[in-house]
Amino acid sequence: MKNSLKYKVMKKIVKTFGIFLGLFTLLLIFVTVVKAIDTGSVTATVTAQNISLSITANPTFDYGTLAVGTTENTVHLAKTATASNDGNIAEKFNIQGANTTGCVWTLDSTIGTANHYVHGFSTTGGVPYTALTAGYQVLAASVASSGTKNFDLQITVPSSSSCYTTATAVVTVQATLP
Repeated sequence: MKNSLKYKVMKKIVKTFGIFLGLFTLLLIFVTVVKAIDTGSVTATVTAQNISLSITANPTFDYGTLAVGTTENTVHLAKTATASNDGNIAEKFNIQGANTTGCVWTLDSTIGTANHYVHGFSTTGGVPYTALTAGYQVLAASVASSGTKNFDLQITVPSSSSCYTTATAVVTVQATLP
């Protein structure tokens, strides 16, 4: 019986050792799998969008002294303006006119009413001119970064005016996303 008890104890020891050995093997496999993991990385860059423009040719000029009801333009004066895309993406250029300051005239599409003047723009080097409005109109649908857009202006003085001092007409060019 002693042998059989010894046998049973030995059997339990072997069985326990076998379980321990099995668990140890699983642990080694798990550790081996964990050590088999590798990593990589991604490098991302970003550039902030910059929308910017400048008027690089003739941003200020004088149409001169004009008789009521007459017209003058920048083609005749050799004063073509250039809008430059100073940003880092393509831009849409818009343009708008305004009432004058100093001698106050109202921006209009015709000069039939006293103190109403017409200011127009052209991107074709002259005729036809599109009458400016107080709202933005498209000057150029898309201008590449570092690109330019030439444009000319034409003014028609009111057919009658209540003042005969200098009228200052401001034209605004705006850059936006196309």
